[in-house]
Amino acid sequence: MDGTGLPEIRSTCAYCGVGCGVLLRPDGAGGLAVRGDPDHPANRGRLCSKGSALAETVGLEQRLLAPRAFGQDTGWDDALQLVADRFSSAIAEHGPDSVAFYVSGQLLTEDYYVANKLMKGFIGSANIDTNSRLCMASTVAGHKRAFGTDTVPGSYEDLDQADLVVLVGSNLAWCHPVLYQRVLAARQARGTKIVVIDPRRTASCDQADLHLALAPGSDVALFNRLLTRIHEGGHVDPDFLTHTMGVEEALQAARQDDPAVTGLSRDTLDEFCDLWIKTERVVTIFSQGVNQSSSGTDKVNAILNCHLATGRIGRAGMGPFSVTGQPNAMGGREVGGLANTLACHLDIENPDHRSAVQQFWKAPAMPERQGLKAVDLFRAVETGQIKALWVIHTNPAVTMPDADKVRSAIASCPFTVVSDLTDRTDTARVADVLLPAAGWAEKSGTVTNSDRTISRQRAVLPAPGQARPDWDILAEVGRRMGWEAAFSYPSPAAIFREYAALSSVASSFGKDFDISGFADLDDVEYAELEPTQWPVTARQAGGRFFHDGRFYHPDGKARFVQVNHRPPVAKTDDRYPFILNTGRIRDQWHSMTRTGLSPRLSAHLAEPFAEIHPNDAGRLGLSPADLVELESPVGRGIFRLRLTDAVAPGQVFAPIHWTGETAPSARVDALVPSVTDPVSGQPESKASVVSVQRMNAAWYGFAVSAAPVAPPVAYWATARTEKGYRTELAGYHCIEDWEGTARDWFGLSHATAISTADPARGSFRIALSEGDRLAAALFIFPKPMALMRDYLSTLPDIALEQILSGRAPVLSEDAGPVICTCFGVGIKTIIRTIQSEQLVSTDELGKLLQAGTNCGSCRPELSELVKQHAVRAKNDVQHQL
Repeated sequence: MDGTGLPEIRSTCAYCGVGCGVLLRPDGAGGLAVRGDPDHPANRGRLCSKGSALAETVGLEQRLLAPRAFGQDTGWDDALQLVADRFSSAIAEHGPDSVAFYVSGQLLTEDYYVANKLMKGFIGSANIDTNSRLCMASTVAGHKRAFGTDTVPGSYEDLDQADLVVLVGSNLAWCHPVLYQRVLAARQARGTKIVVIDPRRTASCDQADLHLALAPGSDVALFNRLLTRIHEGGHVDPDFLTHTMGVEEALQAARQDDPAVTGLSRDTLDEFCDLWIKTERVVTIFSQGVNQSSSGTDKVNAILNCHLATGRIGRAGMGPFSVTGQPNAMGGREVGGLANTLACHLDIENPDHRSAVQQFWKAPAMPERQGLKAVDLFRAVETGQIKALWVIHTNPAVTMPDADKVRSAIASCPFTVVSDLTDRTDTARVADVLLPAAGWAEKSGTVTNSDRTISRQRAVLPAPGQARPDWDILAEVGRRMGWEAAFSYPSPAAIFREYAALSSVASSFGKDFDISGFADLDDVEYAELEPTQWPVTARQAGGRFFHDGRFYHPDGKARFVQVNHRPPVAKTDDRYPFILNTGRIRDQWHSMTRTGLSPRLSAHLAEPFAEIHPNDAGRLGLSPADLVELESPVGRGIFRLRLTDAVAPGQVFAPIHWTGETAPSARVDALVPSVTDPVSGQPESKASVVSVQRMNAAWYGFAVSAAPVAPPVAYWATARTEKGYRTELAGYHCIEDWEGTARDWFGLSHATAISTADPARGSFRIALSEGDRLAAALFIFPKPMALMRDYLSTLPDIALEQILSGRAPVLSEDAGPVICTCFGVGIKTIIRTIQSEQLVSTDELGKLLQAGTNCGSCRPELSELVKQHAVRAKNDVQHQL
């Protein structure tokens, strides 16, 4: 059965904060067909490579299917009673602040609401924080300082109507490809100009009119320069300034900054300032490059100051815009999932707000102060203050700064619970209790995207094994802890109604968040809920904020904030001469527990890497494809060297995605110290200091296998393929018995083997088969070797002797590493086509191969290939003539 006759069901993508609508059709055999929803306002039918591959990630492989306590499967009754008893006993003995929840933007709003209500209203502690602390807490703090609430002023429609889009610390082309394509569509329709502000040249620079490669951490100085130029040129909006306070103080602070700290020339600074000032319809998009900083909140306010000074906020085609990284990070902010907030944008330290929420919930106790933010929370775990910890849908043992220390802290906690889809995460490996949670396409609820649009996620597949929705798990623990009436929810619809009703309480305090228009939805109306931008009241549905000059401070006015440049906390020196920048890559997401299941998403960049400028590599004696060791004051890692002038000399870039499950020595947050922004508590993840040196390996290896492999060596990195796995390896110590070692690693003690060895040169090759099927092959060399890796990764059905050659047969076509993930087009196929057809544009390439015609995130790479090989093809033709 292929599901052709089944109806499509509207839902929302599982990944970033764009909140793309998807249409899901179950195939009747546990799988799905997925396509973009043409009627969803966020994406209008478009999906990125990750969204397009969602169907490849819903199988049962690696799923946790039953509760597990202390290494043994158990039933729900025993597991939940154990959780309730251990949390209750910790509270009774040590007080409510001895327990903590660490939750995630993967939760649906209804899940988030129950978790927040349980911790803050009934346990009586504010020790609930979320992994959103790591990605956008500085935006929350900046919004509150300027506007009085955490309000996103505009909407995605502003991207369609802008004449200038400025990307600050945002590689939109790779991290939010659907929005980037929307910007490019505006460029084509109305000539929208694009400016990228980023120390690194990213894919987003491909179509940019201007790239400001500023010094890391100098954003405040740049926008302070813009603010002074706005004032000096007489471009402030005097009418709008009547709705604000503090402009003179902000200007005085701005004048104190020296724009030279940006490293940009005066001409470049003037070009940017002139373009921004002269273009009324300007949207300034910012993301992790702004937020993940010890001065992240100040960076946010430096941007907001410029929009407030010009009145370019809350009107069509203009305004500041924070793009978020998770499907429901915004929903978590709204329900109060952060340790320093209450539900519905109310303030935890405001006694009137606390009292109102306590009365609404009929709660026995409410905390009077903020709880522990993420970094402090795990420090409290380390010191023993936290006696019971519940981690839900996140992997802090990998993603927190100083990750090795955090992993050890979690392992030493007296009682740790993890709710997740899988037991194969660094955090789950050190937990006491594992609870199997329903995942995307198996659970029902709502999410809020970056422009305040509330959309439904809908269950279209049955939850496997004993997996249950998170709200259901949390509510039952609440009941078992003695609060039966407060947590007797029959459905997520009932939770949503309660949440919507609570928002009217927030509205009575003059807050922005109000979805009280949903408070009376019946179950059918909830089931059929369309994507809707909040606020939703009897008087208003959606729209922009602040165009009318009304803000949410007590006097109704916005605040300019005095900010000055502060460099990153870590300073380079002779021992640590490089600045380490971290971030995402195009086809992976977070710690790859979902995207890592997809062979085509793993094909683009299959190994953790460190980008280094060629000049630095030459000075250090590094060669292409070397493995390099990065060491910081708190940790170390091993990464594959990539030489590129996309990073400036003295800087290194490494991606965040690899874990103990996929590359144990490349857990990049183990190198990041736990320095935080003093206002937001967000870690400084993009300005650590490191040393770089070649890994002096005794041998290098490459393996393909039908089954996963986790060899006990210094470096290994594995990725999924269509038929199994590919793994890169290296070790410090020589191995004498390679055949025995290979059989042990692959678990193939009785397989048929054919091998070849050259001990004098330090090379060894072996292919292992079971029956007529290639089960594994291993290639060992004394230095990084050239093999047809992508061909070998198909576990080809050819003679074992041919496998050992490491090359495809003469008549076989090797497509090479994948560039276009959506259509599986490899680099060698692209180059051959460019040369044979004498192509001169990416559009021509797309017509022939489809490459770059879906999400468009590969188009910068395609453009570079066309530039390189179209010229070569032209020169070859001229030479022949």
